[in-house]
Amino acid sequence: MGADSRAEHAGRGRIARSTLLAACGALLAGGCASMPDSGEVQTVKGSNTGDSQVRVYAVAPRDNADPGEIVDGFLEAMTSDDPEFATARKYLTKRAAATWRPEQSITVLATAPNRKQADRNADPDKEGRIYPLAGRKIATVDARHAYQPISPADYLWSIQVVQQPTAGGKGKEWRIDSLPPGLVLGEADFLRNYRSVNKYYFASGENWVVADPVYIRQRQDPVTRMDPVTQTVKALLDGPTNWLKQAVDSSFPSRTRLKEGVTTLATDDQSTLKVPLEFPGDRVDGTACRRMAAQLLFTLRDLPSVRVEQVELLNRSQPQCRLGRGQTAEFAAVQEADLDEKPYFVDKQGKLKKLVLAGKETAAPVDVPGPFGKGSPAELGSIAVDRGETRAAGVDKSGQRLFVSSITTEEEGSRQPVLSSRGPRPEDRLSAPSWGGRGDLWVADRNPAERRLWMVPDGTGEPVEVRTPWLEDDRIESLRVSADGVRIALVVERGERTTLQIGRIERRTEDGETTVSVVDLQPAAPRMESVTAVSWAGPSRLVVVGKEAGGVQQVRYLQTDGSTSATSVLPGLNGVTSVSAPHTESLDTPMVADSEEGIVRLPPGTNWQPVVKDGDSPVYPG
Repeated sequence: MGADSRAEHAGRGRIARSTLLAACGALLAGGCASMPDSGEVQTVKGSNTGDSQVRVYAVAPRDNADPGEIVDGFLEAMTSDDPEFATARKYLTKRAAATWRPEQSITVLATAPNRKQADRNADPDKEGRIYPLAGRKIATVDARHAYQPISPADYLWSIQVVQQPTAGGKGKEWRIDSLPPGLVLGEADFLRNYRSVNKYYFASGENWVVADPVYIRQRQDPVTRMDPVTQTVKALLDGPTNWLKQAVDSSFPSRTRLKEGVTTLATDDQSTLKVPLEFPGDRVDGTACRRMAAQLLFTLRDLPSVRVEQVELLNRSQPQCRLGRGQTAEFAAVQEADLDEKPYFVDKQGKLKKLVLAGKETAAPVDVPGPFGKGSPAELGSIAVDRGETRAAGVDKSGQRLFVSSITTEEEGSRQPVLSSRGPRPEDRLSAPSWGGRGDLWVADRNPAERRLWMVPDGTGEPVEVRTPWLEDDRIESLRVSADGVRIALVVERGERTTLQIGRIERRTEDGETTVSVVDLQPAAPRMESVTAVSWAGPSRLVVVGKEAGGVQQVRYLQTDGSTSATSVLPGLNGVTSVSAPHTESLDTPMVADSEEGIVRLPPGTNWQPVVKDGDSPVYPG
């Protein structure tokens, strides 16, 4: 039963939902401060779009409310912005109100929780009434704001309602005494109240940042009373999410916190954000301070509520350092020089070509220097181009051999394969390659007799077998390594399903020997029954081709934590076998895909457009 369904029960809907752009609110039946004196009665449905401009105001329980109304009122009050959830707590007994911690977790259901009728005969000895809650659980959010999707599963819980004396002691009122932990929200209400933001930390031992997506309140947080900017800064100071913390470092010393009592942060007329902090020591190292400021600037740049041109860090009100947006380039995983991205593809002769897609017209493909542009040492089946666009890696059409070659100079002589596969069929051999953020080259060998994941240091070193303890019964169909080199997107065949998994890349050096592992795989598209292709489309965003159960093939954006929204679905396209997106979200750089219509492009705001009729493996650098 969603928020709209609950409103159909007499006396249950007790929330006023208000659109900020309008000067009026929608009043639900029961306990409203004022009522219209004309017109027919209509059911007002709860939020179902996740519109962030819709506000929900909690309404306290009316006198002598029946137990079912108490449960429904509380479920609605959980979706509000009520400070400290004070009104929601009025539906609880004193004991339950004192122990309920709405900030500890969020359970996300496909729709608002379905409150069943109480079964009075279920347990005659049990005090009060027991109301079952049901739904389809799709995700959880932990106390560190990390979103964790799951394959949709049945959600079952119970709310116990008992009678307690009124404040005056002359009667009794129904109140909730036992309830689920944290918040329980339908997906629409979750997306209306929360938004995804990227925190940024440094890749371990490196000088570039890695995105770490979390969810914060769209508006003021009911528990902390912090605005979105302050929430975001606090989330950054709290450290990386549990999944990512093994592979990144924060420049903020442990126990660094916001100055006590700070709940609002705003820029001045120079778009400078002053961040009052309290460090464990009295002094802050200059280099470390610049790195902290860089983490803040990267983290705050995507917030729609504020434009920060520079940040100034204060320690106990004393200025420590200042950094502007233009000074953060050195800490970016992809340098600005690499952002003028052009896609490459393999033509029908197996040669590497470059596409020029600027403007509405597509220029003729450009020849690429080097052996790959001449069709030697072998006809190519799949390719990858490094970020600097100086080298390319290619797997031949048989899938048997991996080659690396310059694409800026003409090389002479024969080229030996970097890696070979002994798989019995082309589809059992090497996957399409991918360049990682450290200049390393990655490829999967799908040989059923010996499935492996390989990393070639700098694309020219001795291949290193990547430790994959989870690979025994799985098969890697394709892979894409993030620009920061910390995460890898894997299309994995598991039984009859082909799933999308995000793995964490870990490197350990002992006695001069480095081992590389991909560990802690997390589902990134659990609602998809099969995934065909994936590409990175920014620091924490993926573009995925796949099907939901019983559905048709679709192309959509997903966050690396698996979260999504209805607006992430892209125009349909038939028979997509591969897809590639630029690292930037520039309006001038289109997505490209291989489909039944050949190679096509998707400029922002339009539909797919044909580019090359006969070609394969369109890819952007990376």
